[in-house]
Amino acid sequence: MAKEPVRVLVTGAAGQIGYALVPMIARGVMLGADQPVILHMLDIPPAAEALNGVKMELVDAAFPLLKGVVATTDAVEACTGVNVAVMVGGFPRKEGMERKDVMSKNVSIYKSQASALELHAAPNCKVLVVANPANTNALILKEFAPSIPAKNITCLTRLDHNRALGQISEKLNVQVSDVKNVIIWGNHSSTQYPDVNHATVMTPSGEKPVRELVKDDAWLNGEFITTVQQRGAAIIKARKLSSALSAASAACDHIRDWVLGTPEGTWVSMGVYSDGSYNAPTGVIYSFPVTCKNGEWTIVQGLAIDEFSRKKLDLTGVELTEEKELAYSCLS
Repeated sequence: MAKEPVRVLVTGAAGQIGYALVPMIARGVMLGADQPVILHMLDIPPAAEALNGVKMELVDAAFPLLKGVVATTDAVEACTGVNVAVMVGGFPRKEGMERKDVMSKNVSIYKSQASALELHAAPNCKVLVVANPANTNALILKEFAPSIPAKNITCLTRLDHNRALGQISEKLNVQVSDVKNVIIWGNHSSTQYPDVNHATVMTPSGEKPVRELVKDDAWLNGEFITTVQQRGAAIIKARKLSSALSAASAACDHIRDWVLGTPEGTWVSMGVYSDGSYNAPTGVIYSFPVTCKNGEWTIVQGLAIDEFSRKKLDLTGVELTEEKELAYSCLS
């Protein structure tokens, strides 16, 4: 019996990340190789022609799972009936702009898109915010889409999680698929804390802790953390453009694990509405280690937090609280 198509919204679909993301969704990377999809693509009016070009390419690619494409500059049309929303569109920080200016632009974007989702998305729609500041954009969306359950509004820290896995795999010269259970705590910003204290690597003699194998605490507590924190900036310097294919791939990973579940014994990092676990501030979207089952995420509890980690968790929590206050000041 063929499955009913799932409607997936991608905002900012004509941009770099959107262009990398939509073929992945259409190919089944996000929701599975047997799940038909209808793509809803939204962008701003100046990008309408480019958006139509993306639609033409999707048609030309003849993806068997793609059962329809909606390409529009109208938020209501884009949000109608969607089951999954990947919010890639946002206002990027430009030279000479203050943080408050960027926040103010994004607050207005996310306020209006939240209203469209609130009124027109399918019940139990799952939302992933990618556009920066991702945690706070997600919080604004939550405020203005009150009928969407708070647990259904998340932000992307899976890219940072994957970057951390990649750094460990390169350091140890092992397959990235053999590394698991790193954690990204807090904000998707340069205060995030990539934590390997509970991470393991599968070796010929079984699972071994990352710290035991790396045997270099100075690297793990220093260069490793800053490399992951600043990887986005390093890619901009190299490409003259921000991360696109890795961000698109991480968005697929995030939604796939959320919908289809995480492997037994493995957790991933997701920015979710904080319940105060690990003494993180409540009322913000904070990245935690989570497991997923039956379309629901659960924060992994009971992990030991050492003094070094505690300071890092607190620091990123303070930044998120400040960002929240800044965002709310833009609403008044």
